[in-house]
Amino acid sequence: MTAEMEKQRLRDAGITPLGGLGMVARDLKLGAPPLHLWDPPYCGEIDIRIAANGTWFHEGTPIGRPAMVKLFASIMIGEEDGRYFLVTPVEKVGIKVDDAPFQAVSLRVEDRGRAEQALMLTTNVGDEVTIGPEHPLTFKTDATTAGFKPYLLVRGRLKALVNRATTYDLVEAAEIKAVGGTKMFGVRSGGVFFAMARADEIKT
Repeated sequence: MTAEMEKQRLRDAGITPLGGLGMVARDLKLGAPPLHLWDPPYCGEIDIRIAANGTWFHEGTPIGRPAMVKLFASIMIGEEDGRYFLVTPVEKVGIKVDDAPFQAVSLRVEDRGRAEQALMLTTNVGDEVTIGPEHPLTFKTDATTAGFKPYLLVRGRLKALVNRATTYDLVEAAEIKAVGGTKMFGVRSGGVFFAMARADEIKT
């Protein structure tokens, strides 16, 4: 059965695109939706795009309701091929993501300078995630500035791009540590050191 045939079957059954959101809303009252238990059919693409700055658009118009964005974010999954989807118990639809699905918009530091130091990043949809083994930081080179762009693994294959202001906060929390005989500049959280760059490449 093709995706279009499946969408028509769902329409005939009275199920509209993302018509399963009511079920998801009920699940949210009990906690995070059990995405791992759902295996809905693929129903094609929907005109939802997440811009590089974290703004969600539907049919070219920004989604102005934070609650709706949070609801959509709760049912988003990423797959190994780099594609992103929204899923409900009855459907799976593709969406477009320009960079990362989320933005990390603030940093909180606990036990600063101590062995148990923890860095917590809060995303634009309200999730606070502690950087560490299960939620590592990775870095890409920013082609426009030649600097680095930090990304936090939030869940599954979904990452948050750390916004510019919060990147500055990360830099302020950074330290220099020898890694494999090379002095590296990076941040420490959850018992793990995440190297950003060689220490001799950092301008003071």
